[in-house]
Amino acid sequence: MALIATAVFAPLPFSVAQPGMTADVLGKNRNAQVITVSGAPARDTGGQLRMTTIEATGPDTRVSLADVLGNWFRTDRAVMPRDAVYPSGNSVKEIEKYNAKQMRQSQDAATQAALKYLDLSPDKVKVRLKLADVGGPSAGLLFTLGIIDTLDGDGHGGDLTGGRTIAGTGTIDAAGKVGAVGGVALKTQAARRDGATVFLVPKAECSDAKSELPEGLRLVPVTTLQGAVNSLVALEKGKGGVPSC
Repeated sequence: MALIATAVFAPLPFSVAQPGMTADVLGKNRNAQVITVSGAPARDTGGQLRMTTIEATGPDTRVSLADVLGNWFRTDRAVMPRDAVYPSGNSVKEIEKYNAKQMRQSQDAATQAALKYLDLSPDKVKVRLKLADVGGPSAGLLFTLGIIDTLDGDGHGGDLTGGRTIAGTGTIDAAGKVGAVGGVALKTQAARRDGATVFLVPKAECSDAKSELPEGLRLVPVTTLQGAVNSLVALEKGKGGVPSC
């Protein structure tokens, strides 16, 4: 009995994750505009571009066998190796610093990719991105699309969103390549909860995104910034093919 009790309540190297907050990068977060630009006129945008997150138990939170078994079969929870969520061997402060650094790098890459796509000089156009209490690189794609919509829309006077609530996830580099992230099945649930009808997902994670896909949410796989823009414009105009998972 003592051994069983020890096994049930002993801490295990796992984290329990759930759908987290989403934020419209075209709007405000914590009463502060997420995207501000100078050196070029900003557009009044319609629709929303919502970046998505997951919330996980902290790196110093004890997760027991009972916690693992209690959450394993829930569709709104995911049991993940702690090292897949947090860098191994780091303190809470080191992890926070690491995530903040990844967020800054993601924002820099998003700005570079967007200005390159729009053929605008970074010496003339300045972009400021501000998003409170979020770390990591997975908002890169949505930041990039938000900058493009703020400065240029669909390139023909319309909104890149077509008035919809678009959500998504994915890293981005300065060349516009979209990279995979984690927790997409939980992020789709967060997106639908907050009103999204379309979800942009790194193509390599289509199967994960489909595993617990909420009703009423359309998946659009992407591998590049250009592909993401093309898909959104096709949705807006109702013309051209839109890829699906």
